[in-house]
Amino acid sequence: MKSINYTLLGDDESLAKDFGKKGTATDITIYDKKDTGVVKTWTLPTGFPEKIQPLLQAINMGEYVIFHVSKLDKFTGEQIVALDVLKKNKGLLTHSYDVDREKLRLMIKGTVVEQYKIVEPSDLRKEMDALESVSTDGGTRIPIDHCFEVKGVGTVILGKVAQGKVKVYDKLKLFPKGDEVLIKSIQMHDDPVEEAISPARVGLAVKGIVADDVQRGDQLSSGEGIIVSQDIGLDFLQNKFFKDNLTENQTFLVNIGMQIRAAKIVSMNPMKLSLNKPASFIKNDICVILKPESQTIRIVGSGQIIA
Repeated sequence: MKSINYTLLGDDESLAKDFGKKGTATDITIYDKKDTGVVKTWTLPTGFPEKIQPLLQAINMGEYVIFHVSKLDKFTGEQIVALDVLKKNKGLLTHSYDVDREKLRLMIKGTVVEQYKIVEPSDLRKEMDALESVSTDGGTRIPIDHCFEVKGVGTVILGKVAQGKVKVYDKLKLFPKGDEVLIKSIQMHDDPVEEAISPARVGLAVKGIVADDVQRGDQLSSGEGIIVSQDIGLDFLQNKFFKDNLTENQTFLVNIGMQIRAAKIVSMNPMKLSLNKPASFIKNDICVILKPESQTIRIVGSGQIIA
């Protein structure tokens, strides 16, 4: 069964209600639909703009971005910057009638959003349906966005098979802790399956851990290439719209995939960070530095992890 995952930005859920059925809803909300053998999901950062963290996490959950712009304000600008630093260059761009298209073009100029196809709202479904599923080969990586206990089932994990595949009775490890986890059963769109291949969104009944062992951003993996560390180095580039000077010993939040960590700058050149607790990643994963309390833009900068 094929899967396609979209991140839906700039919308108040009205579009999502037309696309699929509402599922898990926290500070990120997920809609899904099974359409001619393809499971489609739309993830919205419903905790944004109050918080910046859900925006980065929701963007990381999709292969494609559907960006509906209803006004040109600082939060639209923040979403454009977030997409750019995460290098999300596959998407569709649409806007409401009262948005000036030329001003929007100026806002996205020089960013990955400039590569998005601009479509009329009435054509959005057709253009979205034309997008193909994108699978990533390699060792299994399943970033976790939710985990809970279900009576009669046990621990259930929700996440996306970002890389590789997962099968019933697979033994994987929960990173960064390293606990062994047995996959008891797999569901896609509430249907039981024996195997799920990237980029499937899955519900996994598991043995070996309980919900309290799991945090959003933890990942189930076969372990290939996974690094667990509190110390990381970045090929760092500061966001040109963030004007404050950065110095050693300053503290921030960082986003790595679905993970959020507190971090301190221990070196500026090269950029090295010390996290408050270990994170799991592979080389070249993108780390975004955040300043949630900023009254202007909250994205400080980003870089690929080099060590």
